[in-house]
Amino acid sequence: MTTRVGDLLAAHRPHRADAARNFDSILSAARELFAEFGTNVVLANVAVRAGVGIATLYRHFPTREDLAEAVYVAEVDSLCTYGDELAANHEPGEALELWIRRFVTYMATKRALLAALDRDSGAFLACKAALYESGGPLLVAAQGAGFARDDVNIDDVMRYIIGVTSSPFGSDAQRDRILQLAVDAVERRPVLQRS
Repeated sequence: MTTRVGDLLAAHRPHRADAARNFDSILSAARELFAEFGTNVVLANVAVRAGVGIATLYRHFPTREDLAEAVYVAEVDSLCTYGDELAANHEPGEALELWIRRFVTYMATKRALLAALDRDSGAFLACKAALYESGGPLLVAAQGAGFARDDVNIDDVMRYIIGVTSSPFGSDAQRDRILQLAVDAVERRPVLQRS
């Protein structure tokens, strides 16, 4: 089971029901607005979309960086939970393929969010470790089942995916083609004889 980076958020989530609802509403609104407009969105707009006052937003997230980090942690935790569900409910090859597809989509939509994060922060490093811990066992299982190439490791796969998602997709069709390329790059293929 993957380490739950969501515990990082749980430590800051208020216990009082109304405050917890506000916290969750702010995260949800920020996730939507960051996806639409990037992390330079006016924080007052996050508060409005969340249905809270700006003071409430700042009480929970004193800086833009705190809010961006919280959204990132929540998204990574969701991806890791998905990885656990795939491992438990799918054949190894299918589980890895579904995880890669979700990870490619995740990376493509989180580029702006990643740019706003401190790459040396404890939360960022914990998220990176959790992603490797989520994808690593899926890759190993797929390799054991003969689906995935034996000459790659999870670091290779993650770096490849990050590389292919470093520029925006021109269309949904292009995203789908790149998703297939990412899966194809990891699948075991017959070795062609060279003459």
